[in-house]
Amino acid sequence: MFATRHATRSLLRKTSMRSFSSTSAVDTKVAVLGAAGGIGQPLSLLLKLCPQVDELSCYDIVGTPGVAADLSHIPTKTLATGALPAKGWWPPQPDQGLKAVLEGADVVVIPAGVPRKPGMTRDDLFNTNASIVQALVEGCAEFCPEAVIAIISNPVNSTVPIAAEVLKSKGVYNPAKLCGVTTLDVIRANTFVAASQGWDPKDVDVTVIGGHAGITILPLFSQVEGFSVGDDELDALTVRTQFGGDEVVKAKAGAGSATLSMAYAGYLFTENVLKAMKGEDVVQCAYVESSITEAPFFASPCKFGPNGVEEVMGYGSLSTYEQGWFDKMMPDLKKQIQKGVDFVTK
Repeated sequence: MFATRHATRSLLRKTSMRSFSSTSAVDTKVAVLGAAGGIGQPLSLLLKLCPQVDELSCYDIVGTPGVAADLSHIPTKTLATGALPAKGWWPPQPDQGLKAVLEGADVVVIPAGVPRKPGMTRDDLFNTNASIVQALVEGCAEFCPEAVIAIISNPVNSTVPIAAEVLKSKGVYNPAKLCGVTTLDVIRANTFVAASQGWDPKDVDVTVIGGHAGITILPLFSQVEGFSVGDDELDALTVRTQFGGDEVVKAKAGAGSATLSMAYAGYLFTENVLKAMKGEDVVQCAYVESSITEAPFFASPCKFGPNGVEEVMGYGSLSTYEQGWFDKMMPDLKKQIQKGVDFVTK
């Protein structure tokens, strides 16, 4: 039965590709794990509209057939498919729904997990989301070990190290293909700077380094050409970038966290990864294995290419103000990284 469904899906994909385009040499498949959630649905919508994506495969514990059916009515070349967990086989087999979603994937985006609520920190999410990320990355290791894995699930400072340890345990870890998505910090910084200076946000590109939680987020406003504010406004912009997620959680009054902006950030990140795979020059910030600081994982500008991260780049000079934040950040970041490592190895 499963083989028949999978064959039908493959036929649909081939037919769809012939109908819309005959110019692409290689079909590109993106899998979204957690596709029925608050981030996953708008992220999947944006990826359905992305010309870089030929097949969009959606997975979640509930709702993904409906999400995929809904997406499939949007007239783009991207074929949308969806699967739920399919277990309970004898002899025992892996989750066949997850297998169908992941096989052949070039990029796997993982927004799965529980959202933050008022009063919660990203660290409060750790116990639930750590287990979810661990299980999903085990599936990636088995079904698509060559895919680029982009992790959105918080706390990213810990979940990316968790993913790394899982992949190491399976013998398939490639640091060039594991990233934490910190693009939301960048687009927030761009938005806030543009509003402050009266600029068009599309003309702003702030480098944001460190991690993806609170004071581990460090926007380097000193490197933005033409940017000029007083000390108080600089501090306000920095703190707002660091705690922008709290602003949204409070504004939604218990009804969710930053889902729409995070979905857009995840889309931008994924689109850039795909462009780099197809030969375009791409530099974007990402949280990756790194040796440019004392922290084994660190967000900084990275050059992407056909095989993921080609170069972890430096972040340039820091102002005295930024150096102060950097020094505050490092102990917290290293602690959060170690918490993720310990979750898998102890």
